Amino acid sequence: MEPIVVLGSAAIVCSFAVLWWAISGGRDQPSDMSAPTSERLVDMRSILLSQSATDRSVKPMVERIGARIGRIGPAGRLGAIDLKLRRAGSPVGWTVERVLAMKVLGALVLGGLMGLRIVGAPSLANVLIAIGAGVAGYFIPNGVLDNRAEARRAAVRKDLADTIDQLAVIVRAGLGIDAAIARIARSGDGPLFNEFTRVVQDMRVGLGRTAALTNMAERIDVPELRAFVAALAQAEQLGVPVGETLQIQAGEMRLRRRQAAEEQAMKLPVKILFPMVVCILPVLFIVLLGPAAIRIFDQLG
Repeated sequence: MEPIVVLGSAAIVCSFAVLWWAISGGRDQPSDMSAPTSERLVDMRSILLSQSATDRSVKPMVERIGARIGRIGPAGRLGAIDLKLRRAGSPVGWTVERVLAMKVLGALVLGGLMGLRIVGAPSLANVLIAIGAGVAGYFIPNGVLDNRAEARRAAVRKDLADTIDQLAVIVRAGLGIDAAIARIARSGDGPLFNEFTRVVQDMRVGLGRTAALTNMAERIDVPELRAFVAALAQAEQLGVPVGETLQIQAGEMRLRRRQAAEEQAMKLPVKILFPMVVCILPVLFIVLLGPAAIRIFDQLG
């Protein structure tokens, strides 16, 4: 094998490690806030040296690459990536600039790795494979964010009906809707409860309840939650009792959840048709028709 191919392969494999190192996030540095102020005051050099190598070198480089790509790219790309990040739950360490850098580095790494085939065997097929690998590497971060967002939406749909039912019980017990939302935010763990915590924080800084709930529905992007927020806003405008509205919404959410389960059950025969035809039926044919075929060949032979 040619030395240039070996060196290129080693460089691309090492770039995978650097890419993972850059996107995986740095270590959290412990801080002792109980110490006196004089003990916490250190020079900038000590602060920089206390950080990990990722925080000092790789992460700033990745951030600069993403910022430059964002400046030269289409205007709506940054907003679309930011929306994907919010719907994925704003993963720790993931920023718009870092996602852009990941997309470009993924395209270069996968495209370069497949491009080594061109050095060993130049052909149109290898060129197309390299281009396809580069495109796949560019869109891999989008797929990761979409998968996280879909898992988050599934978790929200699972807890939504029961949570709205709890809201209705709390409101009918005498608490106001704002206090009920705050109590729900403290009563559980998961994407929906985290979003209710965000709603409480938004209301505490002065944002209206309807606006805070609308922002939550926009971040999660679940039609059932959008319908709940719209019904709650309409009840507030028209003066309809909130407890009754919540009870009706909880019943509708249960009905939609049951319909979604029935829909998934109806899709099951179609999903198992291909594995059955490809994997099960040939084996049955071999078991049932194999002995007869062997006898026929023996008699004719």
